[in-house]
Amino acid sequence: MTVTRQPCEHSFIIDGDDNAKVTLLFAHGAGAGMEHEFMADMAQQLAAHGIRVVRFNFPYMVIRSQEGTKRPPDRAPKLLADFEEKINTFHREEQHLFLAGKSMGGRMASHLSEHPLVSGIMCLGFPFHPPGKPENYKGEHLVSLTKPTLILQGERDAFGTKEECQSFALSDSIELDFIPDGDHSLKPRVKSGFTEPGNRALAVNKMMTFINQHTQTK
Repeated sequence: MTVTRQPCEHSFIIDGDDNAKVTLLFAHGAGAGMEHEFMADMAQQLAAHGIRVVRFNFPYMVIRSQEGTKRPPDRAPKLLADFEEKINTFHREEQHLFLAGKSMGGRMASHLSEHPLVSGIMCLGFPFHPPGKPENYKGEHLVSLTKPTLILQGERDAFGTKEECQSFALSDSIELDFIPDGDHSLKPRVKSGFTEPGNRALAVNKMMTFINQHTQTK
């Protein structure tokens, strides 16, 4: 497996073979960038399954990593413009291109599902609402998605629990699946009998099943 880093700004990392049949653009969440342990582990596991995984930092995170100071996320239009730029940069005609993201990154990916170069979307811990504020719902657009979309949600995710998700209106193109006892990072409680590595491996397996289901025609 090869790992490629941009030499100057360190705004992207590529895990996996450049000649893979599938490229996955993997966007980070609001508070931690592409080099966070969760992002690195998931990317490396997917790369071990033959996927070319491109992790990247949104513009505010690039500045944050350069200056060493905390910055709030950019507004959605800027995030989406940057994400779309990455689609155009890393897409290859001979490959399928999927978008994926942790939390905020997944929500941004879902807003780009209709991009003509995108084969499908995967969201890890979708932020349906801020913790404790179910009235501030962020998933209205999900009812109209037409591209294949996989949402992997921890059963006890404070941004949308399994119980809450049963009442959300979602498009028929969305597959909503749950990670046992997982929180917003898919991490279970010790007493649950599940483990964090086990939950991550389960998520990767579900992602690979989804990818394989939607890469049969190219």
